[in-house]
Amino acid sequence: MDVIVIDTPQLGDRSYLVHDGEAAIIIDPQRDIDRVEKAAAEAGVRITHVAETHMHNDYVTGGLELALSHGAAYLVNAADPVTFEHQPIADGESVAVGKMLVKAVATPGHTHTHLSYIVTSEAGHQAVFSGGSLLYGSVGRTDLVSTDDTVKLTHDQYASVRRLVQAAGHEAQLYPTHGFGSFCSSGPSTGAGSSTVGEQLQSNHALTDPDEEHFVEELIANLSAYPSYYAHMGAANTFGPGPADLSVPDSLEAAELSRRLAEGEWVVDLRNRVAFASNHLQGTVSFEYGDGSSFTAFLGWVLPWDKQLTLVGAHQDVKNAIRDLSRIGIDSPDAAIGNEPAQLAPGTPAVHYRRVGWEDVPRERTEGETLLDVRRTDEYRALHITGAVNIPLHELLTRMHEVPAGIIWVHCASGYRSGVAASLLQRADRNPVHIDAMFGDAADAGMEIKRMGVHDEHS
Repeated sequence: MDVIVIDTPQLGDRSYLVHDGEAAIIIDPQRDIDRVEKAAAEAGVRITHVAETHMHNDYVTGGLELALSHGAAYLVNAADPVTFEHQPIADGESVAVGKMLVKAVATPGHTHTHLSYIVTSEAGHQAVFSGGSLLYGSVGRTDLVSTDDTVKLTHDQYASVRRLVQAAGHEAQLYPTHGFGSFCSSGPSTGAGSSTVGEQLQSNHALTDPDEEHFVEELIANLSAYPSYYAHMGAANTFGPGPADLSVPDSLEAAELSRRLAEGEWVVDLRNRVAFASNHLQGTVSFEYGDGSSFTAFLGWVLPWDKQLTLVGAHQDVKNAIRDLSRIGIDSPDAAIGNEPAQLAPGTPAVHYRRVGWEDVPRERTEGETLLDVRRTDEYRALHITGAVNIPLHELLTRMHEVPAGIIWVHCASGYRSGVAASLLQRADRNPVHIDAMFGDAADAGMEIKRMGVHDEHS
């Protein structure tokens, strides 16, 4: 048995191709299935089965399209209310994939109908594909279905992971879908690249905490905000998503791009935030593509879901962005190809704003100056600069009226989110200064820090 990992770092997820040298099963494929098909072709194997651990909340699946394209059996929990063609599978049932045996194990918690799969080779070796159940160091979050169900699902998660490790050998390799940066993770995920069931028995808090009530309370207390586009993913997957269109459209004419900007449409500049701050078309917003792990989640979280997007940037960045956005159901963006804003829409003014480091930020701000922290609320509560106003980036558009007039010094944890925020503020006719610096360096630069209600002085 061989396991090939198809990594999607932009969303913090992994898909898997599992084969015996001839037949293969694909577990939790992303929507851009060409990556899986390439891996199967390179391995010289035939895709006979596709399996979902659950109806995903953080991406649109490619499972249905992959199964249809290859005439493969599509394994979906028999309890999931889907209408598309599939092979129902339930707890305890097994299917043969070539010389391998794939057994479904009910592991509710991340969702009510979550399944994990234990794959056993002809030689008796096992691999566990745990989806959003048992992760490296933690478990999948339990609040995505409904706030009314969170407590029950957290209790379910505690029981499920114990049931799963009892069903598999300690030496079995563990392959979760989430836990590599996905917002579907919860708790102290380790960031490890691999692990076994036995290792998790020794280190995973969901397995080492003997007090179920304590585990439930602690996990729920540490759940943080997750992207708003998640609300659309489960429904899309339940209805059966179609194929992704990854083609790059023809570049917009200059007059059309200018019209869209003048009418307030959403035009996204993919260039790095340094270039954007120094020179960009009035009305554009900055979502730097170079940091691919941030681009998809934050664009889908921040911008209105049902509006047409126009991407501006180099051809390769536009091409990559279209692929990434397709994974969360944002289809058919338009594009203006090029790195020189003035050439893309010469009839639209080019503008800029200041970009600074912590050493340039005043320690005491005068009237008419605001320090805006656009990190999540939980990040702000744990540690923030004295006097900073907190409006998380994903709330900024709906709370723009709360931003005081005057100069807005805007920061986040690394400079990425504050770059997006600065562009949104300027688009709303505010006066931003982008603090493009690591938050961890603020204290050394003399900023006064508060830690969980404790007042620390730094000079």
